[in-house]
Amino acid sequence: MEIRNNELTIKGYINAVCRDSREMPSPQGKFVEQVNAGTWTRSLASNKDISLLLNHDWNKKLGSTMQGNVLLKEDNIGLHAELRTIDADTIQKARENRLVGWSFGFNKTKDTWGKTDDGIARRYLEDINLVEVSLLDDTQIPAYIGTSIESRNNQEVMTEQRFFKDDIEMKDYSKEIETRAVKENLKKKILIELEL
Repeated sequence: MEIRNNELTIKGYINAVCRDSREMPSPQGKFVEQVNAGTWTRSLASNKDISLLLNHDWNKKLGSTMQGNVLLKEDNIGLHAELRTIDADTIQKARENRLVGWSFGFNKTKDTWGKTDDGIARRYLEDINLVEVSLLDDTQIPAYIGTSIESRNNQEVMTEQRFFKDDIEMKDYSKEIETRAVKENLKKKILIELEL
């Protein structure tokens, strides 16, 4: 994270592909999950306007890919995000080290199932509809959570949310910029005095 001129820039990975999640509960028992390589690229190609929220709260929208302050891309590690925001609440939480990680909400289009070496069910997400991505503060439990159901056109649509704790490095350049400005002003005063 970087704060410059009251703008917060956050970069990081929302998900690493082909890696097991933590164990998650389901009505059928515990399971782990992997997002297959290419899943994010296909999802991003089919939805050009993905919102970035704070804590999955649609009333706290920080931006979107269409607004241009959110960049999402899949690389060889996974789904990478970059957010630039001037939202005062989010910047304050960043200064207080209260931002704890990333999350994403999705609808499953296609998945397959297998087993781990320990016999735990493993789900492979092959195609998904990415609904939103979220930045999480310390009011959220930094682990995977369950699922929620919403109704759309008289059909049940399962929207699943996934999040985990991430190590976040904070860089605040505002004091450095102030110090630089003071030094420049002092330098100008010295030059003026030398000219006199």
